[in-house]
Amino acid sequence: MTKIKKPLKIIIAVVLVLCFLFLFLIAPRMTGKPDMSAFEGVRFAHRGYFDNEKGVPENSLPSFEAAIGKGFGIELDVQLSSDGVAMVFHDADLSRMCGVEGKIWEYTCSELQQMKLMDSSETIPTLQQAMDLIGGRTPVLVEYKMDRVDTNVCVKGNEILQEYDGTYCIQAFDPRAVMWYKKNAPEVVRGQLCQEYWKDEKYDGKALYLALTYMVSNVAARPDFISYKFTDADNISLNLCRLMGAQTACWTLRSEQDYNSVKGGFDMYIFDSFDISECE
Repeated sequence: MTKIKKPLKIIIAVVLVLCFLFLFLIAPRMTGKPDMSAFEGVRFAHRGYFDNEKGVPENSLPSFEAAIGKGFGIELDVQLSSDGVAMVFHDADLSRMCGVEGKIWEYTCSELQQMKLMDSSETIPTLQQAMDLIGGRTPVLVEYKMDRVDTNVCVKGNEILQEYDGTYCIQAFDPRAVMWYKKNAPEVVRGQLCQEYWKDEKYDGKALYLALTYMVSNVAARPDFISYKFTDADNISLNLCRLMGAQTACWTLRSEQDYNSVKGGFDMYIFDSFDISECE
């Protein structure tokens, strides 16, 4: 029987230690996990079931009503106004949706609610208005936007969500929002949004985004589910998290072809620009 030489033993030991360390860093929540059965198989209409060209703008109350009418879950975005009100709006900049210069956090709630979305009659809703409208009729996926790093958005959002009588979970790209929930509201299902950042030129070469690609921040956030860009479904950290018990969601499907490329491979699906129910 051939003996393994000492230097090779050391190399094997080091490799094993590094592998276990990597698994420890990226692991999802392993104990005390909340029930996620209400989210299994849910198809979330991204920013509601919207049509920006037909008077039903994204993240508007009619887009949420339309999603409910189609039997879809709702994904919506939350950030704060200058006076600390949780508003439902995706972009940091107001120009695309409202034709107004400046950032959403530079205006008060009252000022924001005077702005029209995509030249429609609809205005930017507050999170309270959105949740009152939804009223527990469908699962809601709340994404916290952190273009301006301020976890107070989690504080204000959570105040509203804690009073909501319905099914919801939260997610964020910035691990600090997920970490806030781990510390302050551990009973809430929380998800880490991610993608392979190195494929995007604006992130390429930045060590922080390489670390985020492989979700080493999970060591501090311990998410319940991973929400990954659907074109990056072969990411090793995503699949290791799945093996360790994490639920998975994919974003954002924009055609039947997109859906067919990942169908059956995720627990939740986030989509827009087509009717996913017609793909069954």
